[in-house]
Amino acid sequence: MLDWSANLAGETPVRTCIFSYVSYVGLLLAPAVLAGQDRDRAYQDDIETWRKNYEADLKQDNGWLALVGLYWLEEGDNSFGTDLANKIVLPEDSAPKFAGMFRFRYGKTRLQAKEGVTVLLNGKPVLTEMPVFPDTPGKPDRITLGGLAMIVIKRANRFGIRVWNSGSPARANFAGTRWYPVNESYRIDAQFIPYSQPKPIPILNVLGDTEDNPSPGYATFQLQGKQCRLEPLVEDNRLFFIFKDLTSGKQTYPAGRFLYAAMPKDGRVILDFNKAENPPCAFTAYATCPLPPKQNNLPVSIEAGEMNDGHAKP
Repeated sequence: MLDWSANLAGETPVRTCIFSYVSYVGLLLAPAVLAGQDRDRAYQDDIETWRKNYEADLKQDNGWLALVGLYWLEEGDNSFGTDLANKIVLPEDSAPKFAGMFRFRYGKTRLQAKEGVTVLLNGKPVLTEMPVFPDTPGKPDRITLGGLAMIVIKRANRFGIRVWNSGSPARANFAGTRWYPVNESYRIDAQFIPYSQPKPIPILNVLGDTEDNPSPGYATFQLQGKQCRLEPLVEDNRLFFIFKDLTSGKQTYPAGRFLYAAMPKDGRVILDFNKAENPPCAFTAYATCPLPPKQNNLPVSIEAGEMNDGHAKP
């Protein structure tokens, strides 16, 4: 039996020794524990800041919440304005009844404003018939008419007019996005296997168009005891992953989600699923979202990132 009091020879009590040892170990571990907590807090703050910026982008004048129309151009003259007689009918009270004309011939678009109506092309008044360049290749020309903005888009062999309205009800009434709690275990250090040459992979979009897009390689990682693999595209010098997982159609958007990552370094790529985001089609019916290729259907539940907000139908 241990003697928990000092003995007659003045020796240190056993209990005191034990408490002293525990306190000493605690002093050694405390800085490491605090450092770990600081790292966790810094990571949490980083993700929360990223999500706030993501939501702010959605709510911009040219964000997805302000997108109110997509009209496919027909060969010949395509009038635009708020009157129902136009081929491109703009939102009520947003513009004159007849504001101008898009003349589309042989894949080329020209813009003519109606006399007395102020239409701007890249910030300058349209005083005569002028060419308008689409979003591919390169940056599109931007047309503004009061609180409306328009561009020409090209999808497969079709050309269309995409319309934003700064006074969009969806933008004004937006209740915010929903996310899984931040979980650093879904920040994955994956191996990246490059292809010797970019590999064309067919990507289907919500319009039913399929186009080949080059993929530079694939990321591979273990999660929940399963081997996972994702093939990205490249967008704005970033890897762009379009994927589905076992939460799709349940807790997350049915058509899948997007994830961007920095380009690979030393054969590794960081996949942070806490930044997995809904495609634009979750917010507007006028987007032309790409759908995940079948090889990007993950056999696991990714309970991280953006959840299904229900803003738009899949």
